[in-house]
Amino acid sequence: MSSEALPPDLSIRARGLCKAYRIFHRPEDRLKQMLLGRWRKFHHEFWALRDIDLDIHRGETVGLIGANGSGKSTLLQLICGTLTPTLGAVQSRGRIAALLELGAGFNPEFTGRDNVFLNGAILGMTQKQMVDRYDDIVKFADIGEFLDQPVKTYSSGMYARLAFAVAIHVDPEILMVDELLSVGDEAFQRKCFARIREIRNAGATVLFVSHGAATIVQLCDRAILLDHGRRLLTANPKLAVAKYQKLVYAPPDKAEGIRQEILKLDASGAQSAIPDTDGDEGQSAQEGKAAGEFYDAAMVPRSVVSYVSRGATIDEPQILDVAGRRVNVLVPGRVYRYTYTVHFDKPATGVRFGMMIKNVVGIELAGGASHTPGGGVEFIDQGQDVTVTFQFKNLMSPGSYFLNAGVLGRIDESGETWLHRLLDVIMFRVDPTPDPVATGLVNLLTEEHCQIRILTPAERV
Repeated sequence: MSSEALPPDLSIRARGLCKAYRIFHRPEDRLKQMLLGRWRKFHHEFWALRDIDLDIHRGETVGLIGANGSGKSTLLQLICGTLTPTLGAVQSRGRIAALLELGAGFNPEFTGRDNVFLNGAILGMTQKQMVDRYDDIVKFADIGEFLDQPVKTYSSGMYARLAFAVAIHVDPEILMVDELLSVGDEAFQRKCFARIREIRNAGATVLFVSHGAATIVQLCDRAILLDHGRRLLTANPKLAVAKYQKLVYAPPDKAEGIRQEILKLDASGAQSAIPDTDGDEGQSAQEGKAAGEFYDAAMVPRSVVSYVSRGATIDEPQILDVAGRRVNVLVPGRVYRYTYTVHFDKPATGVRFGMMIKNVVGIELAGGASHTPGGGVEFIDQGQDVTVTFQFKNLMSPGSYFLNAGVLGRIDESGETWLHRLLDVIMFRVDPTPDPVATGLVNLLTEEHCQIRILTPAERV
């Protein structure tokens, strides 16, 4: 199908998209298939993607999440045209810059300088356009004298730097990034994410594959959850990541039930909006109580996700003030206790407990664990109950927030896993203070947060 058939507000459309690979058990089976394939199959088919339908709008940033082998990379390769669909069709509009595989489009015998122009030509740029952009590409890649060395001598980090520098300087209308940035150092990753935001703000469409939940939540407008080649869910990033995590940590005998639960959610259309926002739940009913903390019964989270229990169950999570009263409207600067009870249905070893505070779009702000990895309570017997309490100082800026609760441990020889976990199990609000001076998501200022001194004429000399 031609790109002209796309509606003007879409950058990418796929309908019934499928990709199958032939798997041969022995090398000689390939020859047998060529000679005798009319009468007998000497291979089996592996379907990397099945029946994918999607519409991606211009200027949208979409994340692809899923376990290894779920079809994320295959989908990107079909969109950019490096793979041919077995069934179905995909359309796209505009220049695509794709970072799908380390060193893709590079000739290992050429120098970095030569590969800049080669990669630019592959992406549809003229020689003059690449000359005009060359200095900016070199500055962004920042690989120094290695630019004149064959790229076969590069480390994975240098490959990533040069490939990304070229891709972002060819004015892409569609940018696709497949987990490539994980090989770069933290400073380079920060620079890349800032540049991706600039490209997105300029109106380009961005497809992003990452196993990092925080990256998906912060960068993306929507997220698509893939599992065994099928699309399970398209939703806001916070919800999609939560459902993905629930599926990943599910026991094998419960995984299919969770898949069906997610498919029903996708079919219902209830996933389109962020489940909870900075509303004013209960404020009118509680007017006049803003001077102190209190409990607002109307403030109930609607985005709770519970992992399947693997021998433990978290119960009665709540926030308490210093007097032991249950609260969910907090005062900045005060100390609170987050507590929950865990009932153990099976004996467990190396048990650790945790908590996490997130904002309304799912960005993780702060958390804590009872023990470091490798530590934990040595043994908790079947039938025992454990009370867990985390004490924290409320440094969050005014707004609405959510709390997770989790318990990790070992119940067999398979290693540490989530015995139970609750996402967004408590919603709480931080009320504003009069005349605030702090900005951002958290307030790190002390009482003497800023000192100003006007210099005398003698000091200025």
